[in-house]
Amino acid sequence: MAELLDTSQVDAVYRRLAKAMPGRTKNAKGPKGQPDAFRSCISCMLSAQSLDRNTAKASRALFSLATNPHAMLELDDRDIAAAIKPCGLYNNKTRNIRAFCEALIGEHGAAVPDTREGLLSLPGIGRKCADIVLSFTFGKDVIAVDTHVHRVCNRIGLTEAKTADRTAQQLEQRSPEWALRDGHFWLIQFGKRICTSRAPKCETCPVSDLCLYYADRQSG
Repeated sequence: MAELLDTSQVDAVYRRLAKAMPGRTKNAKGPKGQPDAFRSCISCMLSAQSLDRNTAKASRALFSLATNPHAMLELDDRDIAAAIKPCGLYNNKTRNIRAFCEALIGEHGAAVPDTREGLLSLPGIGRKCADIVLSFTFGKDVIAVDTHVHRVCNRIGLTEAKTADRTAQQLEQRSPEWALRDGHFWLIQFGKRICTSRAPKCETCPVSDLCLYYADRQSG
């Protein structure tokens, strides 16, 4: 079985998903619906190994106490941990939040940088979180790779990678420029609605004739 789709096939996948899936809404906010870059970063950090509903609960509790790095550092670690307990790993996340805020103030004047390099320099921010903040909050042409995007890209043959970071790198190299703006939205909705983890709906999929996973299933 081929490992990757060719350039024309990659373009065709995006064009079909652009028609079949919803795109970026005019009112799209940062990760988990946060209104600014600081809270977007924190919410993204809280979402690690956490269900969306638990992340939302933890974010609401934390941001009722502080909404900027200076105010966050005035909180006691026990208060932060108690607020974010619903999202799990709260002790580690509390340490990351404090380190993130200290670096943000000390190295960036409390302003969240709008470049991947700048975001990745901050404690607790990995490639996925950086790209999500760049895409949602700063409106950059970046395809952020979460669990859904990682799964569907490697199933279809847009990428061939074992990690989300490597998937992101390959998407950056292989995606047409016109698809970078809304590609994340098409792919994530596709992963939630059709190319689901346990029971993908291949028979109604708009790209099944191009998909390497489906071709492999058919030949098997």
